[in-house]
Amino acid sequence: MDTNTLQQIVVSALEDIKARDIEVIDTARLTPLFDRVVVASADSGRQTRALARNVHDKVREAGGDVIGIEGEESGEWVLVDLGGIVVHIMQPAVREYYRLEDLWRNPPATRRPASGQDRSAG
Repeated sequence: MDTNTLQQIVVSALEDIKARDIEVIDTARLTPLFDRVVVASADSGRQTRALARNVHDKVREAGGDVIGIEGEESGEWVLVDLGGIVVHIMQPAVREYYRLEDLWRNPPATRRPASGQDRSAG
C-alpha cells in the first residue's frame, strides 16, 4: 500500500474516534526508517486505546500491515507502527512534554567531530 493511501486511512480512523489536533509530518528525507509521523491527542487512556485499535483495524481491513502497538497498558501514549507510518496517540500533557512535532520538524543538525579529532581512532 502506498504511503499516501495509508496516511488517508490513518487520519480517517483517527477522526472516526474524535482524535484532536492531528498532525502529519513528512519524515522521508529525515530517516530511512519511515515516511510519515502522525501525532494525535486523546482525552483519556480509554480514548488513546480506542484510537490505536481503530487505526489497527482500518489498516488491516484495507489490506495493510500493522507491525505492532506499544503503550496500551497505560494509555498515556500509544504508538502504532505501520512500517512506513508511525502513529503516536497521546494525552495532552504527554504530548506537550515530548513535543514530537518540534523534534521532527526541526531535527538537530548533524554533529561532526571538531577538526583534529578522528572518530575512527580508539
